[in-house]
Order: sequence, then structure tokens, then C-alpha cells
Amino acid sequence: MSISVVILAAGQGTRMKSSTPKVLHTISGKPMLFHAIDAAQEISTDITVVLYHQAKRIQEEIEAVYQGIQFHIQDAEQFPGTGGAMKGVKTRYERTLILNGDMPLITKSSLEALTAGDAEINMSVIRLENPSGYGRVIIEEGNVHEIVEQKDCTPEQLLVQNVNAGVYAVNSELLERYIPKLNNNNAQAEYYLTDIIKMAVEEERVVHPVFVAEEEFKGVNSKLDLSHAEEIMQTRIRNHWMREGVIMRLPQTIFIDARATFEGECTLENGVSILGASRLKEAHIKANSVVEDAVIEASSVGPMGRVRPDSLLKHTHIGNFVEVKKSTLEGVKAGHLAYLGDATIDSGTNIGAGTITCNYDGKKKYQTKIGKNVFIGSDTQLVAPVTIEDDVLIAAGSTITKDVAKGELAMSRTPMKTIKNFFYRFFGEK
Repeated sequence: MSISVVILAAGQGTRMKSSTPKVLHTISGKPMLFHAIDAAQEISTDITVVLYHQAKRIQEEIEAVYQGIQFHIQDAEQFPGTGGAMKGVKTRYERTLILNGDMPLITKSSLEALTAGDAEINMSVIRLENPSGYGRVIIEEGNVHEIVEQKDCTPEQLLVQNVNAGVYAVNSELLERYIPKLNNNNAQAEYYLTDIIKMAVEEERVVHPVFVAEEEFKGVNSKLDLSHAEEIMQTRIRNHWMREGVIMRLPQTIFIDARATFEGECTLENGVSILGASRLKEAHIKANSVVEDAVIEASSVGPMGRVRPDSLLKHTHIGNFVEVKKSTLEGVKAGHLAYLGDATIDSGTNIGAGTITCNYDGKKKYQTKIGKNVFIGSDTQLVAPVTIEDDVLIAAGSTITKDVAKGELAMSRTPMKTIKNFFYRFFGEK
């Protein structure tokens, strides 16, 4: 059976205490809403996101990454609440799965379990050791009988450990009939999606409870929740890549973006951060290094190295306190203390300590091109735009402002001068 998915992402998220919409707060490099969209795309080709608070901003961010997502703007002034969010939503298929945009830990297998079977409504249920504060799901003869808010529970119902996880798979025909019938006759004057369960039970429809893992259906409502979800997501990501063959030293100290990929036998030492859509192949990233939106192939970085976006390293070693930005290095050694920005550096080249490419004049960025088998001495400044051809030697302490031809030695130094006995004149005789 084909499934439509509706993701509710209209709330303001006041408990986040942030001007950023709640669903755009990131977990492992991606907005939490995107994690929900990714899971939905694994089971459906008809996905609608319901928006209201900062709707334009959220829609623009989604459209920058995804194609084919439909949007519905909730009329929250007239129809607040989760039920109000569904008013006017149109879906394509005969069954609709309703998700929440603040559930980034949900997985394909759980969504498939929620959409399986013949029940007219499948309702997600969590069994909690301590359900205090939650409405109870009352199950009779294997099906949901009612949802009772805690304040309305009898002493017997308070002992029930089953609570509503907030995700539903509903026959679309029922939604079309029930949603217009929702009312706001309650203390909050909101339209509640849970009322469709009451309607279905009154019509003697089958409402089947699907027990789900609390970890996956955690809602993120505060920055504390966000940190807990991050920990869970990072454990998942690290475990996945270790099963795929990545070696990790003290994995709990390593951060890996959800968009990063690894190929071959890669090694990540403690304190490493792999950010953005980085791609690593046969790479060794040493302790406390950062790689962001870069490609690292058959190369090593660090310890304490930094590779910034749009960089490509092949058969290259960059060492401690070396920063590479928007540069291509192939067969290069830069052992320590260097900045290489907006540069192309070819094989066999050695970058001495303290070397920098001066790529910015305050208005524009400029390119530095360095050929093969170039030896650049320590404390060299390469003032871009500049081209260093193959087989060039640059003397330590030089400032290079002009192109250097193949085979040349380039040297730019103030002649050394000494003053005899100046130490004693300055400090006095002992």
C-alpha cells in the first residue's frame, strides 16, 4: 500500500528559547526536521510539511536541499493545535502517516511497523517506567479503547504505563471525515489530533497500538533535549561507520556529521570532528583535527590540523597547526604551522613551517599556484596572485610577490647586520 506522510512543523517551540525555529536546530549537522524528512522519504513519495511559525524561512531551507516536498500553512489563528494543523491538508494515497518535525531520531523500520497491518488506525505507544505527566493509553482486547489525560485518570488508570507517542497511521478516508469534525471545546481552546482516536472508537473502528522505542520517538522541546538527541544520533553514526570498517580511537570523543561518508580503511583519532558532507577515503585524521566539507584521499591530517570547505587532499600530509582552505593539494607535505588558502599545490612539494598564502587584499581573494617538486623554506609569504612553477627553491624568510619560473631560486631578505659588543653596551658589563 502506498503511504502519504504529513510532518507537523508549525509550532513556535518557545521552550527552545531561541529566535531559530525549533525544527531548524541542528542535530549532527542537519536540522532536526531534515532527519524526519529523510526517514519519510524512505517510505513515501508524497510528503507534506505543515508550517506556520517562520514558515517562509523553514520552507526556503527545505527547498534548498529537497525536491518534491509539498507545504501546507496552518491557519493557527482560527485553528490552533495539532488537529488544526491537519485542517486543509490533502494527501495522495489511501493511507496517511502523521509525524512530528521535532522527532529527529525516528527510523525507517519504525515507520514501516507503524504503517503495517490492516487496522484503520495504527497509533504509536510507548511503555514508560514512570508515565507521570502523560496521558494514558487504555488498551482493551488488544486495541486502543481511549486516551485519558492524567488529571482525568482513575486510580486504576494511573497505574497504566502506556502513553501516546504522537505518531499515527490513518486511513486517509477517515482523516477526511474526522478532521472537519474536530472542535476546540477544551481548556486550551485548541483542536487536538488525539480526538480522532475517540471518534474512531465510537464508530467501533480498529485502533491498533504499535509499541515503539522511547529513544526513537523522543520529542525535542528544549536545548537539553537537543543535547540528548545529539548524543543518541552520534552513537548511531559512529557505530554505523565502525561496522563499515572505520577505526576510531576513543569514539565517544569523536563528532561525525550525518552527511559525512567514509570509504576504505580510515582512522579517526580522539577529539576529531568530521563536519559537513566530507568524504574520506583511506584517510588518517589524527587527534583534535577538524575536517569540514572537504575530500581527503590517501592522506593524513594533524594532529591539530584543520581542513576547511572546498579542499581536496590526495596523497598528502598536513601536520599540526596547518590550515587548508579551498585548496587542492596532491602529493604535498606541510608538516606544521602553515596557512594554505585558495591554492593549488602539486606533487613532491614541501611547505616549510610558518608558510602562508596571502590570499586576501581586503576586497578580493586571489589564487596561489605551486607546481611540482617545489621546496618552500620556513617563514615564507606567498602574496597572491602568484605562480610558482616546477622545481623551484624558495629561501626561508622570503616574501614572494612575483611569479617564479621553473628551476629558479627565489630569495627576498634584508641583508643580515651585526653590531659588535652591542649586548654589553645595552645591558652593561656584568
